[in-house]
Amino acid sequence: MVRELTATSIDATSASQHLHELVLASSDVEGFLCELARVSARSLSEPGDGILCGITLFRHRKAATVASSSPAAQAMDEIQYAFGDGPCVTASREQETVHIPELEACGRWPQYAATVRGHGVRSILALPFLLDGDTRAALNLYSRRPGRFDGRAMELARDFVSQTSMALRLAVRFAHYSDTAANLKATLETRTSIDVAVGIIMAQNRCSQAAAFELLKSASAARNIKLHVVAAGVVESLGQGPARTHFEG
Repeated sequence: MVRELTATSIDATSASQHLHELVLASSDVEGFLCELARVSARSLSEPGDGILCGITLFRHRKAATVASSSPAAQAMDEIQYAFGDGPCVTASREQETVHIPELEACGRWPQYAATVRGHGVRSILALPFLLDGDTRAALNLYSRRPGRFDGRAMELARDFVSQTSMALRLAVRFAHYSDTAANLKATLETRTSIDVAVGIIMAQNRCSQAAAFELLKSASAARNIKLHVVAAGVVESLGQGPARTHFEG
């Protein structure tokens, strides 16, 4: 469970320290991203001039994970994904900064710009995070004020992304290790089910291990069912429940 920050305004260095703590407290990268989006919005907003924040993350060149600082920010992100492209997708994919000072003058994504402008947004800034390998991510900032991210605001946003990129790198790395461990466990459990099924077939048919495995493969092909599913059926037919792989911590 992610511990939400209670401060209403924190500088980039302080945010980075808090986010490093959140990496350790987060159970998944999605939870971390949601808190990062909220911290980003709080850190980069000004009194009476709040901004909306969204984050896009591409891992293993697969579909994006999206996190937003608020329902209003999420609505802006959903517009972008409905069009299939936009500032944050481009900033993430191409690893370039995309700045739209005034949406009325945006010629790159005219339909998208008109739609977002209809929700009161006037300027957008999308900044890529500095990550490892083929992982791509970007911070998307929306403002109801034209020219909101000019000058000093642009520098603050860039500093913030630089300060928080390390925390995001750690979160993605931990998520990768978690995914790898889960995949390994699933593979071992599948292998266990197949091995136990082969043993059952050997006992029932008084045949060799190779012959038993071939029988299992033939049943899989004939029924057009994956091998481990057929094996699980063989094991469960004994009425003793499924085969389990035991992991010692």
